Order: sequence, then C-alpha cells, then structure tokens
Amino acid sequence: MEFRCVECGFQLASDKALFIQYSPGNIRLMKCENCKAVADEYIECEIMILLIDLVLHKPKAYRHLLYNLLNRQVVNLEGLFWKSISAFLLLDAFTILVLNWSEENWSLSVSFSSLVLGCTKMLMNLLLRNFMFLCILLLANRYFLDAHVGVSRCTDILFAIFVSSYLKIFLITMLVWEFPYSVLFIIDMFVLSSNVVALKVMTESSIGKCIGTCFSAHAVKWLLHFICQDH
Repeated sequence: MEFRCVECGFQLASDKALFIQYSPGNIRLMKCENCKAVADEYIECEIMILLIDLVLHKPKAYRHLLYNLLNRQVVNLEGLFWKSISAFLLLDAFTILVLNWSEENWSLSVSFSSLVLGCTKMLMNLLLRNFMFLCILLLANRYFLDAHVGVSRCTDILFAIFVSSYLKIFLITMLVWEFPYSVLFIIDMFVLSSNVVALKVMTESSIGKCIGTCFSAHAVKWLLHFICQDH
C-alpha cells in the first residue's frame, strides 16, 4: 500500500514521503497534491491523540493507522498480520469463555472428560464462527461492495478488520472487575462500528454498504455462537 493523505484519502506518489527530515527533531510535513492540506498531521501528534481519534471513529485517524503507520515500507506486515490474527482469536476465545462461564460447568468437581469435551466444543465454536465471519466479510466485499478481492487485497482488508477490532482488549478488564454480560454487547457494538469505519477507509465505499457488510458478518458470527450453544 502507498502512503495516503489522511484528509482526502488521495494516494501519494510512490516516490513521495510524508515528511522531510532535515535534522533530528527538525522535520517538514509534506502537503497533499489533491487537497493541498498537510498529508498526515498525526506524524507530529502524541500517540494519545491518535488513540482518542480512533475511539471517536475519525476516518483520518484510520487512514493514518492503516495506510501510513502500518505500511509495508515501515513495518513487517506479514509478521504483524499473523500476530493480529492470534490476538483476535484469543480475545474472541475469551468472549466465548465469559459467555459460557457458570459455576455448574466450571466447578472444581468437574470430570476430566467433561472438561475436554467443553474445551473441544469451545474450540469448534471459535473456529467455525470466525471462519464464517471472514467468509461472509470477503464475499460481501466482492459482490456487495464491488471491490476487487485479490490475494493482496484480501490480506489488506482482513488486516484492517483485525486491527480495527482493538476495542476487544477491554474484555481483559473483566478479569479484574465484575461487569454485567451486557458489557460484551456494548464492546461488540463498538467493534462493529470500528470495523465499518476501517472498511470504508479501505474500500472507499458508501457508509451504508459498509454497515450492511459488517453487520451481516457479525450477525452470522453471533447466530452460529447461539446455534453451537444449543447443541
């Protein structure tokens, strides 16, 4: 992926940099050829400003993160891609664990065979619902958003979805403090809305189509979870 202007999303020329460094601590930010604004103002901002804008779902913050910060010219995207998948699955596994948690099922007196059966069921639930989630997401991108889905493009879109699911990290707070299960629903709504913004930034499609795509994928994911629970 090439660098992009965070204001208008214009793709910068391959030989253009986001800034020119004259000496340590002395840089000049480059301007976008399309909108004439500074191409990426976040270069000079503190990380906390970026985090706040990400939580506020500002598209320019997502452009900075997905195009300029996590860029193949800057970081090793292949290694980061697999790490993001691992973090995504681990946090989703924790969600399933919280939903299935009960004194009856996880008491100290539970037999080893029941424990193995329960863990196997959770693993199958995790793999099945996430496999279908990704399939629906990619199919919707191909046929609903009319986006070209090559191997490289698939990787970029999936990476954007994994990274934009960062709000799942708040699930860890449930290990420290007790929250009602409704908090899981609230976090999932934040993750859904974050996925919508990331998908819009990556595909430049209308917000309505992005909402439909992400909502369909998340709905199938939750439906499969409840179906697995009933069996």
